[in-house]
Amino acid sequence: MALKDIIIEIQKLSTADQYRLKEFFAKSLASYTASEPVFKEVSERKHKDGFTCPHCHSNNAVRFGKYNVKMGTRTLERQRYRCKDCGKTFTDVTNTPLHGTHLPHKWLEFVQCMIEGYSLRKSAELLGVHYVTLFYWRHKLLSAIKQMDFDQFEGIVEMDETYFLYSEKGKRKVEGRKARKRGGSSSKRGISKEQVCVLVARDRQKATYSKVVGQGRIVKEKLDEAIGSKLSPTNVLCTDAWRAFMTYAKEKGLEHYRFKSDGKERVRGVYHIQNVNSYHSRLKGWINRFNGVATKYLDHYLSWFQFLDQIRHRNDDTTISKMIVESCLFSTDATYDKLRLSGFSK
Repeated sequence: MALKDIIIEIQKLSTADQYRLKEFFAKSLASYTASEPVFKEVSERKHKDGFTCPHCHSNNAVRFGKYNVKMGTRTLERQRYRCKDCGKTFTDVTNTPLHGTHLPHKWLEFVQCMIEGYSLRKSAELLGVHYVTLFYWRHKLLSAIKQMDFDQFEGIVEMDETYFLYSEKGKRKVEGRKARKRGGSSSKRGISKEQVCVLVARDRQKATYSKVVGQGRIVKEKLDEAIGSKLSPTNVLCTDAWRAFMTYAKEKGLEHYRFKSDGKERVRGVYHIQNVNSYHSRLKGWINRFNGVATKYLDHYLSWFQFLDQIRHRNDDTTISKMIVESCLFSTDATYDKLRLSGFSK
């Protein structure tokens, strides 16, 4: 059909249908146009010190022709590279969350949905992509983001633990207990092995560590394993009164301020744990929207919230591209099978 025939057919449509068609083309073209600068920035950031092979990490790589990427109705050319040492070829998105995706132009809209906190089903409805596909997109992205880290804390460090109910959400056959609905509740009072401990440490420059450190009460050995490398004798530790914190600080030779849970003394000069407690409150409120998170994926959600807290939940072009670009700077081999078959390391 010639273009003039298409125009004639469009003119026969009702005003409402013409408007919907206009919106469709505007949205489609915008997604293609907006995604190109992101791919360009990924390429520039990854190869700022030369072409690096993601397979053997050699810098002895060269350009090796082009390959085609189909983005909806358009076909674009992208650069391919070849490593002279291992002989393997790679692209700008090899071993990144975008590797292997058939809809790269949908990722900007998908990240926008993530920042807004939309459910997978609502995101699927907006993007026209199946929600199961979006689930794996989410976790491929988060498996890269959770690798973002910093070297050491500075100055005063507030540290406290919080607890989430151990969950096997998504598992078809749960052994040893009845399946719970929408998160459920523990069968035991207080802190027990039915709960997983999340350690959060945060300095006054907002450098934050948040990770799952095991089931039940936190112990001294887990503390050193988790953040021992990030603390130095110059740090001042502020915690609650749990004995593991006291013993750990004493062994490390750290100046230590303890605040009891009775709330009688919340501040001692510039020393307190109000920042980390506020972070806990925001984290709990945010994670409640998921009606329970599988424990094996909990570290992913902690990294997700940490990123959102860092950008203050701003949903604009800068933060959307930042989330994609920075996730592509870390190598990830997360695949459908690896994610599905993964388990919680107790």
